[in-house]
Amino acid sequence: MTDRKYTSILIALLIGITSCAQEKVQDPIRLNQIGFYPNASKVAVVITDTVSSFYISTPDLKNKVFLGTLGEVRSSTFSSKKTRIADFSKFTKDGTYVLVVPGIGQSYSFEIKNKVHDEVAKASIKSFYFQRVSTSLSEQYAGKWKRKAGHPDNNVVIHPSAISAKRPEGFSISSPRGWYDAGDYNKYIVNSGITMGTMLSAYEDFPIYFNELNLNIPESKNDVPDLLDEVLWNLRWMLTMQDPDDGGVYHKCTNAKFDGMVMPDFTKLPRYAVQKGTAATLDFAAVTALASRVYRKYDKQFPGLADSCLRASVLAWQWTVKNPDVEYNQRAINKQFDPDITTGAYGDSDFKDEFSWAATELYLTTKDDAYYQSLLTFGASTITLPSWNNVRALGQYSLLRFNKSLTPLALKDDAERKKNLLSMVDVWMNGLNQNIYQTAMGQSKKDFVWGSNGVCANQGIALMYAYQVSDDQKYLDAAIGNLDYMLGRNGTGYSFVTGSGDKTPMHPHHRPSEADGIVDPIPGLLAGGSNPGMQDKCSYSSSVADEAYSDTSCSYASNEIAINWNAPLVYLVSAIEATQIKHQKAQ
Repeated sequence: MTDRKYTSILIALLIGITSCAQEKVQDPIRLNQIGFYPNASKVAVVITDTVSSFYISTPDLKNKVFLGTLGEVRSSTFSSKKTRIADFSKFTKDGTYVLVVPGIGQSYSFEIKNKVHDEVAKASIKSFYFQRVSTSLSEQYAGKWKRKAGHPDNNVVIHPSAISAKRPEGFSISSPRGWYDAGDYNKYIVNSGITMGTMLSAYEDFPIYFNELNLNIPESKNDVPDLLDEVLWNLRWMLTMQDPDDGGVYHKCTNAKFDGMVMPDFTKLPRYAVQKGTAATLDFAAVTALASRVYRKYDKQFPGLADSCLRASVLAWQWTVKNPDVEYNQRAINKQFDPDITTGAYGDSDFKDEFSWAATELYLTTKDDAYYQSLLTFGASTITLPSWNNVRALGQYSLLRFNKSLTPLALKDDAERKKNLLSMVDVWMNGLNQNIYQTAMGQSKKDFVWGSNGVCANQGIALMYAYQVSDDQKYLDAAIGNLDYMLGRNGTGYSFVTGSGDKTPMHPHHRPSEADGIVDPIPGLLAGGSNPGMQDKCSYSSSVADEAYSDTSCSYASNEIAINWNAPLVYLVSAIEATQIKHQKAQ
């Protein structure tokens, strides 16, 4: 046996021992492992029904700086677990501390300071850089996670399901760039839709914050905010997925089947542009209309981009008017065409929400009431929590953002939009003080689906909009609470963002993180989170709804990453940072 091979086996054994030890650790003090703002809410959760006091101490335990009493006992609706809340919001002194509960133990250390989540915000955005397709990542920008380029996508074959008169069978297109969608190496328009909509909306809501953010990416020295440089990498790809002859948009750029757990440069499987569909084309129309607004400010840096995006959006809209119900049904496609496509389907048969979002963004970009009139057909002010297959809320958020510049036709619905938003979030607020983790997230078992952390982050965005339209502090506190959830105040005790905190995912279902030979996963990635569905059939330590999580690469149902989960994390943590900076300047 070679020394290198022996060393590898020893490291693997040590990692395995550590993983087993972590699984047995009972960490009854759950809190945001990064920290808290001096003048914002500060809450931890203690799993106990007996102990009643706590204190904040310096990490060496020599100095007690705050004494507190735990709240009343709360009971879980999912298990026999009982908790008490440790609220130390009144303690505002900057520093590094631990929370101690006599007879139970101490928490992970945390900080109290302004801009406490600045590094989390940067990491969450830069995670998209690590997902870039068709380019190498150099050590200068990627550090130890440098890698070779994968998937040039300069010879993408039009799948038989997508052929047309001018693009017959065997025809190929160039479709480079974009982001790898999740733990796999494919690119999906539908999932890019909600992701791009969320990221561009974050910029429109908080431009000053993003204008000052440096992410150390190749474009950082230009005169464009790094967030928009990163988003542009995916936008350029999306534009290649539209058929210029008719305006329809291909559903995805993909292998026929998933790659193995290998680095992106290792795989050489053929790539296909698969069937045009109504959902993909409408998501594309919404994103390009929104992008036209945002990049209009940067005509000098990107000549013609805003105009090109708007033309593409209008053309896509026109295609969907003629083709309002073209469903992407992968099973039906595979019965009719070869090769079979078995990668992520992102199938959807209800297009009302996509029509609503696309009409909204086109209306706001063009101020053409005809688009808003189309929106009225699909419900002018209805709002539900967004997901990749339900994007209506993205349009409602945009209308709330621009409520001071709406035409009279749209302005008349403004009060109803605000009312519907507050009605949605008030359901969570009403259950906050019964939830064992005092979070909007996790009050219903329905929250714990595949990608539950995406649910949590999207709830946080809705709460931020509620705060913006009402100026009621309780909504901001609840939004911070959902960020606390993702960073450790939850049923698993994990901070679900890789590299952020003491107990974080080490084995996400993410090919580059598993195949690169580096112990630490790529930072800034949001793991999917607790999912009692456990569709992957991997080993879970618990089947309880809020605890059903497995930090293993096997667990695509709880430990995969995805751009549509990371995007709302980007929005939420950046919105909170921007809001706290604004509060600090106002003091």
